[in-house]
Amino acid sequence: MPIATSTTTSGRLLSLLSLLQVRRDWPGLTLAQRLGVSERTVRRDVDRLRELGYVVHAVKGPDGGYRLEAGSQVPPLLFDEDQAVALAVALRIAVGTGAGIEEAAARALATVRQVMPSRLRQRIDALEIEPAGVGTQVDTESLLAISTAIRAREELRFDYHSPGRPEQRRRVQPHHLVVRSGRWYLVGWSPEREDWRTYRADRMTLRVPNGPRFTPRQVPGDDVAAFLDARFKGSDTNAWPCRGEVVLGLPLADVAPFAGGDTAEEVSPQRTRLVTGSWSWASLAARLLRFDAEIEVVGPQELRDAFADLSRRAARAATSSAGSAG
Repeated sequence: MPIATSTTTSGRLLSLLSLLQVRRDWPGLTLAQRLGVSERTVRRDVDRLRELGYVVHAVKGPDGGYRLEAGSQVPPLLFDEDQAVALAVALRIAVGTGAGIEEAAARALATVRQVMPSRLRQRIDALEIEPAGVGTQVDTESLLAISTAIRAREELRFDYHSPGRPEQRRRVQPHHLVVRSGRWYLVGWSPEREDWRTYRADRMTLRVPNGPRFTPRQVPGDDVAAFLDARFKGSDTNAWPCRGEVVLGLPLADVAPFAGGDTAEEVSPQRTRLVTGSWSWASLAARLLRFDAEIEVVGPQELRDAFADLSRRAARAATSSAGSAG
């Protein structure tokens, strides 16, 4: 993986390759002008690239020219400095995707780092990237098979394994493959249920062959990330089904770091108004209790009822003993 920085003959060759990679067709005269050489020199450099394994076709026409095509093997690759840094960062992040490519990504990162100039290595080494919440690993071939079906617009047939439930056979029109918190999810349309469904890829056992082709649809809201967030919130829109407003006996500085995308505003130096949500009223009340502060419920009544129910259960738990359980 050369880094294009040199102005020597080899550097000119890398510059030529870089130009060919960013545009489909290049007139020979234009290439010569960009490189500051003659068209004859360009022809010789193109021949050198061919010897290295690059497939460079001559383009016929009034101006003539060249076109870089994909070959049958992987030749040396060229990246500029920004691309090399971006690639190294992406390889570091890849370890947290759960796609089963951690070892390959680590080897690729070592290869990229080895050919970097020292100043670029220092930039990469200064990055502190730790994988957060790596989920269950998914077989790489399964991810590739799902992606292929999405591109081909072919129905997927698979067996789905859910904890505590019998194995279920599914038929889905796949639309998106999304990684979220270290787990891979398939978002697809179920013809049987006439609705969108989300499946964890690590629980899918694909069956072959794929089903018939289908016409793709748009997910609700036309935003697959927002749609997936909404499903995790138990809603058809990207909003919690249960939302409430409270005033916490804490300063805004103590609440804001934990508010996330919720609305938090100062009422007084020691009181903060918070509008937040959850997938159930009981869950919302429990989440608010984590602040370990006085809570004044502004509304709605369902949230007050949830606090009352939690209070009764907490009182029973406080007076219960291990011997009385069961």
